[in-house]
Amino acid sequence: MEVRRRSIAAAKPVHSKTIEEEETHAQLPLPLYIINALFFTLFFTVVYYLLSRWREKIRNSTPLHVVTLSEMVAIVAFVASCIYLLGFFGIDFVQSILRPSADVWASEDLEEEDSHVIIKDDSRNLPCGQALDCSHVMTLPQPQPQPQPLPSLIIDHDPNTLTFTTEEDEEMIKSVVDGTTPSYSLESKLGDCRRAAAIRREALQRSTGKSLHGLPLEGFDYGSILGQCCEMPVGYVQIPVGIAGPLLLDGREYSVPMATTEGCLVASANRGCKAIHLSGGATSVLLKDGMTRAPVVRFGSAKRAAELKLFLENPVNFDPLSMVFNKSSRFARLQTIKCAIAGKNLYLRFTCSTGDAMGMNMVSKGVQNVLDFLQAEFPDMDVIGISGNFCSDKKPAAVNWIEGRGKSVVCEAIIKGDVVRKVLKTNVDALVELNMLKNLTGSAMAGALGGFNAHASNIVTAVYIATGQDPAQNVESSHCITMMEAINDGKDLHVSVTMPSIEVIVFVLRFRYKILVVGGLSICV
Repeated sequence: MEVRRRSIAAAKPVHSKTIEEEETHAQLPLPLYIINALFFTLFFTVVYYLLSRWREKIRNSTPLHVVTLSEMVAIVAFVASCIYLLGFFGIDFVQSILRPSADVWASEDLEEEDSHVIIKDDSRNLPCGQALDCSHVMTLPQPQPQPQPLPSLIIDHDPNTLTFTTEEDEEMIKSVVDGTTPSYSLESKLGDCRRAAAIRREALQRSTGKSLHGLPLEGFDYGSILGQCCEMPVGYVQIPVGIAGPLLLDGREYSVPMATTEGCLVASANRGCKAIHLSGGATSVLLKDGMTRAPVVRFGSAKRAAELKLFLENPVNFDPLSMVFNKSSRFARLQTIKCAIAGKNLYLRFTCSTGDAMGMNMVSKGVQNVLDFLQAEFPDMDVIGISGNFCSDKKPAAVNWIEGRGKSVVCEAIIKGDVVRKVLKTNVDALVELNMLKNLTGSAMAGALGGFNAHASNIVTAVYIATGQDPAQNVESSHCITMMEAINDGKDLHVSVTMPSIEVIVFVLRFRYKILVVGGLSICV
């Protein structure tokens, strides 16, 4: 259909001007420049008032959230003036509310009505950015678009963008946004983990106004994590996994998986593996293996707390306590109990072997058995928490650095001088000096706790993520001291790394040994 457009201003200037003046006066009771001046004055006045009031509160140590009636009025005036000014000095925002929803304000019938301007709604359906046209146009009647049926798909062409939904899904999304349906109950209500994740994702986007376009949704089995880990999923994160190696350790070759988004990390570790392999390999020793848990209990007096401490540290009482502890599992075996007292509070640090498991839950069950047993001998004992942070789990602590937690390991390797020069591109004396001034002296100057290395946590975390370990335990697992010494009349380099608190499931322990050696060398490359 041909559409003819013509400016009303050119055809009927008198009528056009009259219409614009009438509409402006109908929408704005005062001239535009006066309204803008008022809102500008209001904005800067309330900003100055609020800043002065908040400065006075800070000086007087008055909480900022305690506001008076005048401050509440000032805040409302501030919000109102901001809304007005954000509308490009007000006029676009005001007219967008008061003007009709049509694109074209008026049209003229030149053949029949030569002396009148007929205002009518435009039937076109355009985006608001295209519909805004300051010039008046004439258009012929447009056919009304036929209503399209509601699509039956949840996802559009992009598998990670939820744009079209069924009526049932749309109602479920609205109920989640409104809070009628809890987000955590979608899996049980729908019986479809993939669909539940999609609906939760769309509800999150609508409630926050933020897009999750970059977060993948498709290609993951959400049923496999139901009741296992990561509740209320809305997608998953892809992390590239690289391989460093082969690493020659204890006479065997290993490949080290590392999941990271940091550039050069895998390449640096791989160069360390190469240097170790060319020098004849590395050796490792497991020094200690014991997981810890430390509950905190309280008594009515410090004397009673000290009595329990002496009772637990008495060697005569260890065997009965060990029998009670070991009942919790066929793998758990109590090793030691060490206590620390703080007034009326007593911290009991249990250490036990856990077999192939990391043993956090295992040792917690054993500790609970012992506490129940002690309750008969010390009925006035009040158990405050099964963990009193004297363990210490997922926090840097001197007790882990000194006493160890999990696997305590030492690794060493002798790197030949020519390998240091050709592969590591340096010399033995330079590495020894750098290690002393940086990893040892520099860390001591910084007051480091278990951080006498360059970046052992980088490699530990990369291996943890790649092998399904808990990345949060990188905190204490990265405790490491790197030692370097020139041997054979200064020709070769002896490197060792000691890590006293590696918390890991046994199937990845071999990878952890590799971390120790690679961490000792690649950080110096």
